[in-house]
Amino acid sequence: MKRLFYLTLFLFSPCLLNAQMQQMNAADIALGIAKLNVKGSVLYIAAHPDDENTRLLAYLAKEVKVRAGYLSLTRGDGGQNLIGNEQAELLGLIRTQELLAARKVDGAEQFFTRANDFGFSKTADESFKIWGKEQILADVVWVIRKFRPDVIITRFPEDSRAGHGHHAGSAILAREAFVAAADAKRFPEQLKYVKVWQAKRILWNTFNFGGNNTTAPDQLKLDVGLYNPLVGKSYGEIAAISRTNHKSQGFGSTLQRGESIEFFSSVGGEPAKTSIFDGVKTTIDNKNVQSILSEIQSNFKVNEPWLSLPSLLKLKTATKEIDFDHQLVDDLILACAGIWTEVSTPENVYAVGDSIPVRIQAIARSKTSISLTTPTKTVVLEPNKLTNTDFKVSSTQTSQPYWLQKNHPIGQYIIENQEEVGNPENPKRLSVKLLLNFGSQNIELNSPVVFKSTDPIRGERYQPLIIAPTVTATLSEKAYVFNGNSTKTISIQLKSFRNNSPGFVTPQLPKGWKSNPEKIDFSLARKGDEQNISFSITPGNEVSSGSITLQVNINGKVDDKGLKTISYEHIPTITIFPQATARLEKIDLKTVGKNIAYIEGAGDLVAAALKEMGYQVTHLNAVQALNNDLSTYDAIVVGVRFYNITDEARIIQPKLLAYVENGGTLLIQYNVNNGLKTTNIGPYPFKLANKRVTEEDAKINFITPAHAALNYPNKITTKDFEGWIQERGLYFATDIDPKYTTILSMNDTGEPASDGALLVADYGKGKFVYTSLVFFRELPAGVPGAYRLFANLLAPKQP
Repeated sequence: MKRLFYLTLFLFSPCLLNAQMQQMNAADIALGIAKLNVKGSVLYIAAHPDDENTRLLAYLAKEVKVRAGYLSLTRGDGGQNLIGNEQAELLGLIRTQELLAARKVDGAEQFFTRANDFGFSKTADESFKIWGKEQILADVVWVIRKFRPDVIITRFPEDSRAGHGHHAGSAILAREAFVAAADAKRFPEQLKYVKVWQAKRILWNTFNFGGNNTTAPDQLKLDVGLYNPLVGKSYGEIAAISRTNHKSQGFGSTLQRGESIEFFSSVGGEPAKTSIFDGVKTTIDNKNVQSILSEIQSNFKVNEPWLSLPSLLKLKTATKEIDFDHQLVDDLILACAGIWTEVSTPENVYAVGDSIPVRIQAIARSKTSISLTTPTKTVVLEPNKLTNTDFKVSSTQTSQPYWLQKNHPIGQYIIENQEEVGNPENPKRLSVKLLLNFGSQNIELNSPVVFKSTDPIRGERYQPLIIAPTVTATLSEKAYVFNGNSTKTISIQLKSFRNNSPGFVTPQLPKGWKSNPEKIDFSLARKGDEQNISFSITPGNEVSSGSITLQVNINGKVDDKGLKTISYEHIPTITIFPQATARLEKIDLKTVGKNIAYIEGAGDLVAAALKEMGYQVTHLNAVQALNNDLSTYDAIVVGVRFYNITDEARIIQPKLLAYVENGGTLLIQYNVNNGLKTTNIGPYPFKLANKRVTEEDAKINFITPAHAALNYPNKITTKDFEGWIQERGLYFATDIDPKYTTILSMNDTGEPASDGALLVADYGKGKFVYTSLVFFRELPAGVPGAYRLFANLLAPKQP
């Protein structure tokens, strides 16, 4: 009889890219044995992926051998992406996996709150207003109560020296949570799952970077630049390898060697004089346990690790009822026994409710007698002989990240299950329970179900097991722009994840808007089949904006999910099922010129938005731009951060300026002031500075209201700056040559106005535009005024 198991899901972990069950080598086992005799834990708290001190984390985890964790308040959703065009939640997914890969290197654990990175913030008060301070504080308290750190360390101070409102906010929340976690009256609903916890102290890891030195001779010092012979690297080398995983931020790092001093300043709790662990008991004081630990350490043999099994099993019994790292003991037993298990599927995707065939494989590479119990049978693992077991599992939910299950406001994700809070990935995994018996001792494994394949070039590869809706309906764009009442065709890609999936799709539209046809039937015969359909949408006169949401009806069951896959070599493939919805905007839009060249920068979605506006867009990389005849284009747009990442920028710049001089229109989007490949971005001088306006509703002043940029072909008013998202602009121009016309000025509350967001200059017969306005955010979001202003900037030079 076939047995069907209903199990839950997890997101893919980086360690599964190369092997389903991570294998310890002899050095790993030796390090693990040394850690058995160490108690203590440290929680490092900051705001974003990349804020953590990877050298300190590696030192704590591998040299001091305590548990080390990093709590990042956000997933880095609001940053810029140097490797692709993913933004917001999609970028947060990438950076989550980059952090997990970094933790795999430095040995720390990873945690998050529900805070959403909404972009740069200048003050902690602004951050708290958008996040909702009390809820994020509750999440920090929850992580502290679960992790139970002896010492809490913050990366940043609580004031402007932090350089970012999120940074300062993370320090404030850490200090308040240090107190609140020990108070049973604070967030008492958590005490159903955890107990109150009082850390010994909270410290600030002071720094000397970014032109800001917060260290002092009287601060507590720690040299974290030591060399670890078991690992074969210094902690500076380990830190650089860890940090290089932040590829979406361009943080490839040089390996550092030699002395490296970290400084610490007391924030709260008992002051430390000689060590961050002053007054913390970091060794086991049980004499029986100490005796067994000594036995294990003295008898461990690199070439015969299984000889340590009797002592490790004795330790497992002796520590059963005491506070101890029980998971580490189990991991070492499995490693010394040479245990390897894997639960894999023949395909990488199944629909919810499908019967999923899985194969359990297990092997023991030692001479110890071990039996394995699977959901269907018990077998004895004979030394170095692979055993296989086949059976079925099923899942009742899609593999959607828990923090993306529901639509969320700007400041925080919606998480309804308290036990999910803090986890980097879905805590409930699609896994198979396996029981390994070592005589009188059992070890239970929840072995994750994965998809394994063999690539002819890269060899054995593991990828996430995807649990999908029966049929997804994916819109081609995030936003659609309608010019007046003109009809637009909207394309949709259907994909089936189960055989024989008939149904129909209906679009839900704003009041008064019409669809032709009103519904489309489909019948997808086989799993993996795709079908492209389209609806002709005509705006109504009652409302000018809204959204389209697709409803997929299969046998009376309605779903509204699309499909999005993110694939990069350095992280696991990510597949999510966002709501099948897009923004609709009816605007009065005029354009001049049709043929646009888009030179790719760091990655954005502006070119797709230009197509929505009716332009014909040709994508060019730097080499193509160098070799092609540019005179055929009505305008050229340069992608974001092109001058930061493109080595050919210096070479191509004279050709681009010659294009302008001969009558073309060149529009260059924002670049960061540091790391420019050339500083001669325009025909006349200007500089870039780390100045920005983060208030997306900041008042806009028209410096030159009669300029064509505000009048041709669209009349721009302050209404066109309503509805902007996240921010106005970043890395504004300064020291601007008077040959440029500055068009706009703006400022955040309490700050002086800046006129460096938009520069326009006549050069020869053509027009040059440099803009720090965040069109790369506003155009994909369908902000009407951003479309109208961008069309004006692309218009040719006026006589």
